[in-house]
Order: sequence, then structure tokens, then C-alpha cells
Amino acid sequence: MESTQIALGGQEEEAIFRSAEMSLIQLFIPLETARETMYTLGSLGLVQFRDLNKKVNSFQRSFVKEIRRLDEIERQYRFFRTQLDDYDIPLIENPFRNTGMDNIPKTSDVDDYVENAKILEQRITQLIESLKTLELRKKTLVQQRYMLATAEEFFADDSNSGDQLNVEFVAGIIPQEKIVILERILWRTLRGNLLFKTHEIIEPIYEPESKTSVRKSTFIVLSHGAILLNKIRKIAESLDADLYDLEYAEPARSEAMVSINSQLADIDAVLDTTNLTLQAELTALSQELLSWNTIIMKEKSIYQSLNLFNYDRSRKILVAEGWAPTADLPALRHHLFQVNSPSSNGAYQDYEDEDDSTSSLGSSGAASRSAEGDSEITTIINILSTTKQPPTYHRLNQFTSGFQAICDAYGVPTYREVNPGLPTIVTFPFMFAIMFGDLGHGFILTLIGLAIVLNQKSLSEMKRGDILDMAYSGRYIVLLMGVCSLYTGFLYNDIFSLSMTWFKSGWKWPENFKKGDLIEARQIGVYPIGIDPIWHGTENGLLFLNSYKMKLSIVMGYLHMLYSYMFSLVNFVHFDSIIDIFGNFIPGFLFMNSIFGYLSVLIIYKWCVDWIAIEKPAPSLLNTLISMFLSPGTVDEELYSGQAPLQVFFLIIALICVPCLLFLKPLYLKRQIDKKAAYEALTTDVVENGHAVHIENDDDDEEAGGHSEEFGDIMIHQVIHTIEFCLNCVSHTASYLRLWALSLAHAQLSQVLWSMTLANSFGMTGIFGVVMTVILFTMWFVLTCAVLVAMEGTSAMLHSLRLHWVESMSKFFEGEGYAYQPFSFKTALSSEL
Repeated sequence: MESTQIALGGQEEEAIFRSAEMSLIQLFIPLETARETMYTLGSLGLVQFRDLNKKVNSFQRSFVKEIRRLDEIERQYRFFRTQLDDYDIPLIENPFRNTGMDNIPKTSDVDDYVENAKILEQRITQLIESLKTLELRKKTLVQQRYMLATAEEFFADDSNSGDQLNVEFVAGIIPQEKIVILERILWRTLRGNLLFKTHEIIEPIYEPESKTSVRKSTFIVLSHGAILLNKIRKIAESLDADLYDLEYAEPARSEAMVSINSQLADIDAVLDTTNLTLQAELTALSQELLSWNTIIMKEKSIYQSLNLFNYDRSRKILVAEGWAPTADLPALRHHLFQVNSPSSNGAYQDYEDEDDSTSSLGSSGAASRSAEGDSEITTIINILSTTKQPPTYHRLNQFTSGFQAICDAYGVPTYREVNPGLPTIVTFPFMFAIMFGDLGHGFILTLIGLAIVLNQKSLSEMKRGDILDMAYSGRYIVLLMGVCSLYTGFLYNDIFSLSMTWFKSGWKWPENFKKGDLIEARQIGVYPIGIDPIWHGTENGLLFLNSYKMKLSIVMGYLHMLYSYMFSLVNFVHFDSIIDIFGNFIPGFLFMNSIFGYLSVLIIYKWCVDWIAIEKPAPSLLNTLISMFLSPGTVDEELYSGQAPLQVFFLIIALICVPCLLFLKPLYLKRQIDKKAAYEALTTDVVENGHAVHIENDDDDEEAGGHSEEFGDIMIHQVIHTIEFCLNCVSHTASYLRLWALSLAHAQLSQVLWSMTLANSFGMTGIFGVVMTVILFTMWFVLTCAVLVAMEGTSAMLHSLRLHWVESMSKFFEGEGYAYQPFSFKTALSSEL
């Protein structure tokens, strides 16, 4: 269970069975080296800082100005990122971009980034505005050209000349889907006093505002009078139409067409040049943007953390407090010494002689001296004594992190209590497999988990949706669920609802019988492992599996709860809580085992007896358990000799355990309270003139009342705990029957799906049989993956999750801790847009 790793200055403790030991440390950071020190701490990710300025407004803290400046750079970064996405220019990953201890950028470099970002934003904004202006101008000219072409076609006929008709007109371009609406509105508004001409533009026109291409149509509306023409213009503009002035005379239209074509050629040339310039700027920016953003994100996280510290202006020292793993303190001192040594020059270096570099700091990390003997500025680390509860920190890897997330979703373990994430690695996939046991379905699930695990590197780099991200995070959970399902499917002898004859059957059918006869198999042996395949398809097969899986679920539930309950003893021993051992664990252990432990032993004993050989009917265990409580000392169907007095003994043990659970711990705590009250009363006596005089205290009654209330709270809490424990022993044991119910439901659903799809194709022959086999196989496979693997698998996973959260973890888990979240560049960069 325990794993040891060599760390700087000692051995790193394992922190998966229970959380790592934490120390509350105090750091005195000189202002001159604060930035370098924070780069060290951010790269290591070992210290979770406490906010020492809780009473100070966020806008009144020391480094608000720096954070605001960095917020502006982040806004500029988002602007640059948007432009790169619009032009489909990918960001180029900087090979030197990492979260480790690389060289610390100078403050002058950060100032250069700020200034360069400002200049680049202005330049790119100007180029974008120029492009937009040019594109709007181009759009106008293109639409004018289409408008002139429509006018040329319309006015080419002298009969349509405005001079001869003595009418005026309104011309424009409108989105194609609105042309019918415009015509209907104008017809009703002008009551038919108009001539409406329209022409569809074949090529879509680019809209710079929405950056989309829209299909449009030209229109010319002829009517009489300025009032009607004004109405036409307002209606057309309300429908997003662009209106243009046209000339009647053909020479004027020809001259306008030549001018528009010339202007379009000039604009296209300028647009190409501007586009190339903008793309060149953005391409150059894409090569540096990620590295710039990395530095800015680090800088911002540093100043946000510095705002949590106290600033001693007289000594120009920042005072910080935070939690750090005790085993990592030597490594922390080592790296802080490196960053403050004169030879480092603001960069991190690795020392071969770790002992020499850390031993000079002493126990408190006090100031050391350089090789020349001159004193240097260093960060001082003090370990504080505290009664505050430390954060919970478990050392995890890719394999254990998914299982730990299952438990943390219910509650973060209390500091140093047994971590339920460790046994969950085994029990969660196995409980799932009991409900999902099928070789075929387990094989599919194993392939899915194996595919995700083998391709985890490529999947980690791609953008994942919620479902894919959940599957990726729990890839090892999926893989273990599939492997365990293969094992339980082998025991159940189920493969896509069919059975496999791995070994010789322990039963033999009669050799001679007629069709329709009721026959019984004769036992000739014992099947070596798992369910005998001869039970598949028999009339009493379901009855046999019902009894088998129901009893199996009770035994597995009892073992799971007993295993979990033993962790409470481990917790009590670790926290030196003797009263909890004698007042909670031992009575609870005896109560649970005298009833449900006894029931589990009866189940196993009943399996071991050959009832046919002794020619005796197998007693009902349910009736045995009921009569144990309702008729103590009376056994209608004896399972073994001496059963009645033994059951009475177990019943008496269970009854005695209830008052022990109720009163032992409260009475012990009351005695402790009384001792404390007597000691406090004794300290109020003083000696005057050699005589002990008791000083009256007006608060005596209140203190007595406070002790009485405290004891009352303890008693109420213990009563609730006792009731819950006794009832939960019953309800939680019954809850494990879901293992039986879901296992049978999964097997029956698989059998129904097989019989209704692929099994029907086996009797078909010829080409029709081949076609139907392919169709029915496809239907069977799709439904198997979608219903039996995906839906039924999700259901079994949720039931297994409930068994761990409620039935198992309630036996020992408090879950009143809070997660360890150290200051880390890795965490800061993970929130990058």
C-alpha cells in the first residue's frame, strides 16, 4: 500500500490511503525578491496561501494597479485571438512554453509586452477598420453596377422611359427573401398605383457587417407624386433595402458604369494589399501570442497571490501564510534558497549537492551567506502551530485521479481520515460488473476503455465535448469496468445472452424422451467454475438464478459494508479516539454481525449442504430470520443442530449493543465535561489571609447551563447516530439487492433482444436469408451498443455509485474537509481562454 519516493531532503510520504500531512507555514519575503520567489512557488505548486487581508476591500489592496494593467493585456489577447480565428490562422505552440521552472522574465520584458500589445492593437484595429470601409465601398459599387444593369434592361425600351410616362421612380437592392413582402406592402399601400420591376442577382453579395454573403434582388418602382415616392422609400428602407439614384439617359448610365468599374479595380487592388498586410501581422502575432499570454497569466496569478499577503512597509517585507505538505518542506526550502542565491541571477539552477544547499538554511530557512561571506536577502520560512483544520491533499496520478473524483464529488475527505478513493479502485468496477456481467458486453466496454487509454495523448490535445471529456477523465474506470465484467460474465456464463460450454456439464439429460415430455436432468458431477450451461433455456433456470443472485448480493453487500466499517476503526485508532472504539465501533460491529453477519454465514452454509443427499428440504432463510426476532428460541425448520440457543444468544448481543451505542459515549463525555467544570471552578478560588476564598461568579449559572446544553447536544447527536446505524443495517443490506435485480434485468433484456432480432434470421435460407441476416445483425448490434452497453451500463454505473456513496462511505466517511488548492502556474494556465 505504501509507496516511497526520494524527495529533496527526505522521503515523500504516500498520500492515497489517507491525506498527506500538512504544515501551516509563514513566509517572510523581501520585497526585492518577491517576484522571483513567487515564480518559484508557482512553478513548484506546493503552497496554498491564506488570505490575510479578508477585511480589506479588493480594490484597496497593494497590487490592484498591476492587476488592472494585466487585465487590459488579457482583453487585448482575446481581441487578437478573435481576429486569428476570423482569418483561420492557427496559434503556433511555443516549444518553450511550459509551467516548469524556466527563466524568469524581466520586468522590462513585461513592460515591452504591454507596450507592444497596445501598438499592435492600434495597428490591427486600423487595418480592420480600413478593410471594413473598403469592403463597404466595394459593396456599394457592386450594387450600383447591378442596379445600372437592371436600369439598362428596363429603360432600353422607349415605352418605359420616365419622360414619356411622366412618372418618377425609386430604385434599389433588397434581400431576396424580402422582395415579395415589399411588393405586397407597396401594392396595398399605393392601391395598385405603381409599376414594379424586379431582377434577381445571380451571385450573392458580401455583407461586411455580418461577414456573410446574401442573395439579393434589384427593383424599380414607378409611381406618381412626391408623397407616394417618399412612402415607397420609407417602406423599402424599413425592409433593409439600399436605394440608388439613376439617370434616364443612356449616355449617363454608360459613363457611370465605366466609372464604377474603374473604382472597383482600384478598390480590389487596395483590398488585396490591406488583406495581405493584416494577415502578415496576424501570422507574425500567432507565433508569439501563446508565449506572451503564458507570461501575462503567470504575472497576473503572482500579483493576485501577493494581494493575499500582509505588507510590512517599515521593513519592506511581505508576510504570507499558507499550507504546504510537510514532506515537501525540504524541497521548498531548497528551491527558495536557489532563487535567492547570488549565482542564480533571477534564473533557476539545479544543485548537485542538495544536502549542502538546504542545510545552510537551518530549521527555519533563515538567511544564509554566499560563498564570499556576504549576507544575502533570502525568504524565511517558519512552521506555525495551529488548531485550524488543514486542507486535504492526496497524491494522485492518471490512474487514481478518476476514482478519487468519484468520491470527491460526494464530499472531500476530512483531513487525515481514511480516503475512500483507494478501495473504490477495486470495489466500484466490481460492483458494476456484478450488475453488468456479460462476456460480450464486457468485451465491448473493454475495447472502448482500451481505445481511450491507448489514444489518451491525442485525445488530451483535442477539444472535447462534455461527454467525451467525461469518458476521457474516467478512461481507466471504463477499462476496469469492462475487465471486471468479463470476469463476472465468465462466472455467469453469459455471452450476449447465450451460454458457452467451457467444461463438462455436471448434469445429464435422459437419453430417451418424446417431444413435449417434461424431463429432468440427473446430476453426475459439479461444474468446475461458474454457472453450468445446462441451466440456460430450462423452465426452472430463472428460479435457480433468482435464488443464487439474490443470496450472492446479500453476501457481497455484507462484505462490502463490513470492509468499509473496519475503516472507522482505523480512523478511531489514528485519531486516538478510545471512546469511539468502545462506544461506537465495538457495539456497532457486534450488532451488525450478530444479525447480518449471521445471515451471510447461513447463506454460505446452505450452499455447502447437499440437501438432496440428506433427503431434507432446504429451510427458508427469510423465515428463519423473521422467526429469530418474532419467536426467539423457536426454529420451525432447523438448519443445523443447536440453532435455537445460538440465535437467542445473537439476539441478546444485538439488544445489548443498542443501549451501549446510546449511552457509553455520551456518559463518558459528560464525565469529561464535569471534570473540566470542576477544574474551572477550582481555579476561581484565591487565597486571602492564608484561607481559600471562593469568588462568586455571576456567570456560574450560565456556564452550568452551557455545559448542560453541550451534553444535550451530544446526547441528541448520539441518539440520531444510533437510530440511523440500526436502521441502516437493515435498509443498506436490502439496498444491495439491486445487484441481483439489475443483473437479472440485464440478462433478460439481452435474451429478449437476441430472440427478437438475430435469432429470427437463422431459420432463413437463400439470398433472402443472407440479406435478412445482415439487416437483423445490424439491428441487433446497434441496439446492443446503444441500449445494453450505453444505457444499461450507465444505469449499473449509477447504482454502483450509490452503493459507494450511501451504503459504503456512510460507515466511516465524514467528508468535512476542503480540497488542497496550491498556488500553481499549471492551475492558472488551465483557465486560459
